[in-house]
Formats: sequence, structure tokens, C-alpha cells
Amino acid sequence: MVKNELATDKGEQTRKQIFSSALELFRERGFDATTMQAIASHAGVVKSAAYYYFPSKEALIQAYYENVQAAQERLCEELFVTTKDLKTRLVTALHSKFDLTKDDRNLLGVVFRYTGEPHHPLSCLGPGTAEIRRRSTQVFQDAIAEEKLPQDLRVLLPLALWALQMGLLVMFLYDDSENQQRTRRMADGALNLTLKLLGLAKLAILKPIRRAVLELLQQAELLPGDSL
Repeated sequence: MVKNELATDKGEQTRKQIFSSALELFRERGFDATTMQAIASHAGVVKSAAYYYFPSKEALIQAYYENVQAAQERLCEELFVTTKDLKTRLVTALHSKFDLTKDDRNLLGVVFRYTGEPHHPLSCLGPGTAEIRRRSTQVFQDAIAEEKLPQDLRVLLPLALWALQMGLLVMFLYDDSENQQRTRRMADGALNLTLKLLGLAKLAILKPIRRAVLELLQQAELLPGDSL
């Protein structure tokens, strides 16, 4: 192994050490009470090294959410190759995010606290999280891939499901029932209604309405102009 590869491996190890230390402290003390100095000390590195890999605590939260997203993608990909059943695929796509974050609801709260700051890197609708939104929506796009749908509905449905998931995640934050069963029941009920309405939504007579919704979303820049 050449010198540069050794340096890269060591750097990645240091980054992982800082990240895992940060998550441990966030879970133990909370996000606000944890300082970058405490994270560096816990990781056994100098503070400048912590800042080198993560410019802020918010950058650590962003890395956490990216890890959750990657884990969700892996779980769904593994399930999707085993079944074409739409309900099973959608249940997995929706509940996997809950399963992955059930012990870190306070960290999800950090993401939602910046909703009113569009240019903050953690704003859930801001440019800093655009790639995560795209990937999260793609999970639902993959979930419906085997379903016979009009092209406009194939574009609209993943965005609607992503929006449902975001709303449920807010409920998830406040849900103190065991294993957040209230949120999970709401998710299942919403999916059952979605599946029942899907047959109606596919009707040709509703094509003008689907087109109008699509155009509204494009004008709001929630969908690219070339979605169709």
C-alpha cells in the first residue's frame, strides 16, 4: 500500500472516530449541550482536527442524516428485489426511516428546527438538503417501479409519498407511545388510503387534474420542468 493510501485510510478512520464520538455525546448530553471541543476530546483528537472533518455540529447532523438515508436505500433495495407487491414495498419504504431513527428522534429534531431558515444547510426544504430530498424521493420512485401507472402519476406519487413521510416524521418526534405506535398506525392507515385511491387516480378522466397538479408543482419548483 502506497503512502497516500495509508494517509487516506488513516484520515477516514479519524473521520469515523469523530463522527461516532459526536453521536455518542449527542445521545448522552443532547445536541445543544455538546461542544466541538468535547467531541474532539472524546475522539482523542485536537479540536482543529474535528473542525477539519466537520466544520460545525450541524455538519455532523448532516452526515448522520446522510448515513440514515444510505441505510434506508440499502434496506429497501434488498427488499425490493424479493417482491413486486406494492403495499409491501411502500410499507418498507415508509417504516424503514422510522426504524433507523427511532433511537435518535432528538437528532431529527435538529433538522426540523431550521425549517424556517431556507438558507441554513440543515433546512429540510433548503438547497443544503436538496440531494437528500432527491434520494429520499427516489426510494419511493423505486418502490412503485413495478406498478403500471400513467407517467404523470409516476412523477407525482413519489413526491406525495415523500411529503407524507416528512409529515409523519414530525409526528414521530412528538410521539411518546411505545415504539411510536401512534405514528406507525397513522402511516399504515395513510398507506391503505393511498392504495385505495390509487385505482381512482389512474383513471383517464382524471388526467387533466393530474396535469394541473403537476404544473403547479413545477411552478413552485418542487418538480423539474422536464418531469414528463
